[in-house]
Amino acid sequence: MKDFYGELKLGILGGGQLGRMLIQESINFNISSHVLDPDANAPCKDLCEKFVQGSLTDYETVYNFGKNLDILTIEIEKVNVDALEQLEKEGVKVYPQSRVIRLIQDKGTQKQFFKENDIETASFQLFKNKEDLIKANIPFPFIQKLRRDGYDGKGVCSIKTEADLEKAFHEPSLIEEWIPFEKELAVIVARNEDGKVKTFPCVEMEFNPEANLVEFLISPSTLSTEILDLANETAIKVAERLKIVGILAVELFLTKDGKILVNEIAPRPHNSGHQSIEGNYTSQYEQLIRAIFNLPLGDTRSIQHAVMINLLGEKGFDGPAKYEGLNEALALDGVYLHLYGKKSTKPFRKMGHVTILDEDRQKAIEKAKFVQRTIKVKS
Repeated sequence: MKDFYGELKLGILGGGQLGRMLIQESINFNISSHVLDPDANAPCKDLCEKFVQGSLTDYETVYNFGKNLDILTIEIEKVNVDALEQLEKEGVKVYPQSRVIRLIQDKGTQKQFFKENDIETASFQLFKNKEDLIKANIPFPFIQKLRRDGYDGKGVCSIKTEADLEKAFHEPSLIEEWIPFEKELAVIVARNEDGKVKTFPCVEMEFNPEANLVEFLISPSTLSTEILDLANETAIKVAERLKIVGILAVELFLTKDGKILVNEIAPRPHNSGHQSIEGNYTSQYEQLIRAIFNLPLGDTRSIQHAVMINLLGEKGFDGPAKYEGLNEALALDGVYLHLYGKKSTKPFRKMGHVTILDEDRQKAIEKAKFVQRTIKVKS
């Protein structure tokens, strides 16, 4: 957008924490944020210019929400793409584009896109149902993923033995080769309307094995230049083949023999970029605004070593959220707290995150482990 002036109206489909952090950044650009979410108490509700409670998957609701806005973006992929296509035809800018969202909504289509574009990924097969999967006699172990609606660690099943087939999904799914990876990595790449592309430094991720959610993230990665260059090139290749406008989180496996494989992609702000708010010269949220309004992309260099931890609801607690240990954690230098405004907690619900900065990588990691032990979300 060459003339960036006046009050621009940005529509955000989804009112969770990603939208909340995007709104916080959009205020600096004098952007008026409008939010659609089914939850009357969504985290974005009290921060945006206009909040609409309604379904993200209903055609009329999404269409009516977006028709008078300048640009629409998403913070969750499960939205009505047909409505977005119609809005595009009528001149509303939708970034990421509806065709990109449609492709990514189906993990099977996503994997086929990787294959067709020579993007390295784990071997896979597609199945219509559990019966067909069992008949195929695939060697163990393998990973089963629902083709649609898997989110925040849900929709993924590890099948290690014949007994595990009992818990396999009945719905259409994809089966991936079990990859004995060395590390899980992520690169966030931004691309604007002019086709300019920039990546954030590659980060290393550690997952909570029980919840299958990112629990611990270290930025930037200190792997070899060769591996980091390959990760960077891979993320750019995916973004350019998609011709996406916006930001794209590219989750990667580093295999034990030094290969980089694409695991999954997300066309929106992502957990693997939260640390960029304090840890990089430009945050992923500012970069998204720059990309979709076709502004010059910002400086993505790291300021210091950053470690991000998710604050997840403790097991055994379900109800109004209470936070323990904040005073002790915030007494440390370089600790930045982000609570998401969710009134109630439940096991493994994302309630906030904490970013820890330090000039020394190991000290940042040690502080992060202390914070992780200290802050507990209970009810």
